[in-house]
Amino acid sequence: MKLIFERGGQGQRCTILPECDVPEVSLETPGRREKLRLPQVCENEISRHYTELAKQVYGVNHGFYPLGSCTMKYNPKIDEATAALPQFTEIHPLQPVETVQGCLEVLDKARNLLCEITGMDDMTFQPAAGAHGEFTGLLLIKAYHESRKDAGRKKIIVPDSAHGTNPASAVMAGFQVVNIPSGKDGCVDLEKLREAVGEDTAGLMLTNPNTVGLFDKNILEITSIVHEAGGLTYYDGANLNAVMGIARPGDMGFDVVHLNLHKTFAAPHGGGGPGSGPVGCKSFLKEFLPGLQPQPGETGLTLQAPSQSIGSVKAFYGNFLVVVKSLTYLLMLGREGVPQAAQNAVLNANYMMQKLKDLYPMAYPQPCMHEFVISAERLKREKGVAAVDIAKALQDYGIHPPTMYFPLIVHEALMVEPTETESRETLDQAIEAFREIWERGQREPQEILSSPHHSGIKRPDEVQAARKPVLRYNFPETKAQ
Repeated sequence: MKLIFERGGQGQRCTILPECDVPEVSLETPGRREKLRLPQVCENEISRHYTELAKQVYGVNHGFYPLGSCTMKYNPKIDEATAALPQFTEIHPLQPVETVQGCLEVLDKARNLLCEITGMDDMTFQPAAGAHGEFTGLLLIKAYHESRKDAGRKKIIVPDSAHGTNPASAVMAGFQVVNIPSGKDGCVDLEKLREAVGEDTAGLMLTNPNTVGLFDKNILEITSIVHEAGGLTYYDGANLNAVMGIARPGDMGFDVVHLNLHKTFAAPHGGGGPGSGPVGCKSFLKEFLPGLQPQPGETGLTLQAPSQSIGSVKAFYGNFLVVVKSLTYLLMLGREGVPQAAQNAVLNANYMMQKLKDLYPMAYPQPCMHEFVISAERLKREKGVAAVDIAKALQDYGIHPPTMYFPLIVHEALMVEPTETESRETLDQAIEAFREIWERGQREPQEILSSPHHSGIKRPDEVQAARKPVLRYNFPETKAQ
């Protein structure tokens, strides 16, 4: 499709401005920026341009989107309608607290519900996304150890199956990362964990269910080992959708947790945001929370800073409208609906896994939680068809590819998460597509290797796209000769 700069022509426009009724002033200064070269297009060309862009986008509202570990679930439209209410959109974060009591009540209500779901005692909504929440949670752990004059605790233990943001967040918070391997069952190797902990252990970062879609049966022993060594335990909430309302991180022994409201609690995910990564903690850490917290006052809710706050990690109170959407979602589901959503997510994943495991080798064949991991290593070895080729072929069936080559501990990995919002009919269609691709890979591998054949673009040169991306438009008069 054409870029917006390639549409229209000289003099085209879609607005008529009134004649200037004040003296014109020219800013003839040496430091003036050069004249902006904006596209000159009429209104119908603008409309066509953005309509064409919309056609190029693929989302949950277009079709099946089984992006493992991302929980790409359908978001009820009532959430969007609630967040669009003028009582929420036409406010300012610097208004007097007595004029925004409803908004403070949203934050307070959401905090109470999410603390109940996670087993935490308090929560902040300042972090803007999951990785930002990780960083904030680690700062809480750091502040706790520093308050106890325990400055020698510099190491964070991270399993090899962890999200890539976990070690990155730990380093950004000033910690050293200790990587420990998973056992053959895909869970934490207890002996390796015991060897890793010590007087320099600040904490452990873990998600449960873990990144290969398994609930670690040793979770109580894992958190106990870290606590006995004097460290704290951090729960990455990326996979909470599988256990919300059923098992609480706080009851597993975790001290800090981050959530992804834009994944688990039905605020839109992807497209650059906005996200929300609230951080919850046990009571002994609440005085370190960032920003201002809603607290009961004499005439209503007020805002107070915790006594030993780590300071703000974002302006004001985080992405407030995302919290509105998630609170709407929770109130709509209710106490019965939250665990039912988790149960359906697990049911859908196991249904797909059972229907595919006779063809596709499963990295861990035991019953999974919300997602399962396929290994295409054998198909690649025998037919030359790799995980990326299967992912490309799925596009011809109107299916967004699953997560590829993650987790790193599984060769030629495809991680599939159907979520709870997909019907059995959709799952059956997806299962049939996966099976057809496998069988075609056996009979005519070259057809799979050249996929996709019917998508908006064919297979690009990914090496050149990564190494020599075209990031700016060259106007005709400046193009290289």
